[in-house]
Amino acid sequence: MKMKKVLILLLPVFAVIGLIVFNACKSADRDAVDTANAGLTLPDGFSAIAVADNLGSARHLVVTPEHDIYVHIASAKNSKGILVLHEEGNKTTLKTSFANYGGTGIAIKDGYLYASNNTEVYRYKLNDKEEVINPDEPEKIVTGLLSKRMHQPKAIALDNNGNLYVNIGAYSNACSDFDPDKKGCPILDSAAGIWQFKSDKPNQHYGDGIRYAGGLRNVVGLAWNQQDNQLFVMQHGRDALHDLYPNLYTVHQSAELPAECMFALKQGDNAGWPYVYYDWMQNKNLLGPEYGGDGKKPADPKFINPVAAYPGHYAPDGLLFYTGDQFPEKYKNGAFIAFHGSWNRAPEPQAGYCVVFQPFKDGKPDGKWEVFADGFAGTPEQKASGRAVHRPCGLAQGPDGSLYVTDDNKGTIYKISYKK
Repeated sequence: MKMKKVLILLLPVFAVIGLIVFNACKSADRDAVDTANAGLTLPDGFSAIAVADNLGSARHLVVTPEHDIYVHIASAKNSKGILVLHEEGNKTTLKTSFANYGGTGIAIKDGYLYASNNTEVYRYKLNDKEEVINPDEPEKIVTGLLSKRMHQPKAIALDNNGNLYVNIGAYSNACSDFDPDKKGCPILDSAAGIWQFKSDKPNQHYGDGIRYAGGLRNVVGLAWNQQDNQLFVMQHGRDALHDLYPNLYTVHQSAELPAECMFALKQGDNAGWPYVYYDWMQNKNLLGPEYGGDGKKPADPKFINPVAAYPGHYAPDGLLFYTGDQFPEKYKNGAFIAFHGSWNRAPEPQAGYCVVFQPFKDGKPDGKWEVFADGFAGTPEQKASGRAVHRPCGLAQGPDGSLYVTDDNKGTIYKISYKK
């Protein structure tokens, strides 16, 4: 009888212990899920691993055939803005670092490494293993690039004819702060476009460049498409449609619009900023409200249309055309886009923080885009609130066809691979 009473008294204790064990098991299971594929969700057959972490604000990157990874850091770390990691067995070690400037753009072409800060572009001669020969004496290719109060980072791309392309972001939302009378945007001659320079000519000044294409508010993701020999860019769309024009746009419309747009550019093209924005739900170029638009009036047809469009405020920061053989055939020559994630969709949930795949055919987008890699932001709550743990930024293709993704929040580099 005494034993029965003791057992009855101990029942609540056993229940508490059981609950603790159950929750511990749940936590362990959750941790196992969170750490699989470095926390990312991917299509079947794909896996991911974090090959580097805590690098700082890792922006764009390139990977060499010798498995060296050049990573540009936005803010120089220990007075070095370019880190060189060597990868072996899905692990990296710091091989060296150089460059006394931070920045975004980095690329390899014809025996040189090119890198940019907010006002200059440099290049470094490489040896036959694509190692920088003299890191302390770069050749200055372009100087004096415009860098004002917003949209300062400079991304770069190179074509096959000796040309270098650099974005010059607009230091405005819709130019109304510079154009109160709506008679024209005075900064279009010096910003909001892509400038072209010679890739092998030293000491070019900003004014020596060609304004290759204009009407682009801000571009961070750009790449040369080898399939059709053309420059493609990803534009960051404008903000505050509802805040500025609550009688024309709902909160939901302001969260979803305008589209983040992919443009295929030729010299002389004008994408229309600040007079135009693209509504991906109506599939139309519309006149901006600052310039007489009402959410329905079409834009002047002299402005080019995007070749693909994505939800508003996702912030595209990386663009890569996949030319490898490791991934399934559907990915060949298609585009991967790194969306950095939104901050300005409230009171709607924040969104983005993912890598998207856009199918291509014959050098043009073909079919609906799809989320390829997600989970960078962390929990659904972290994503919705904008408190993302990781934010995708740069993309690179490895020598074996793997896809590398940088995160400029925690400084992680992800390697995504496919196995049949």
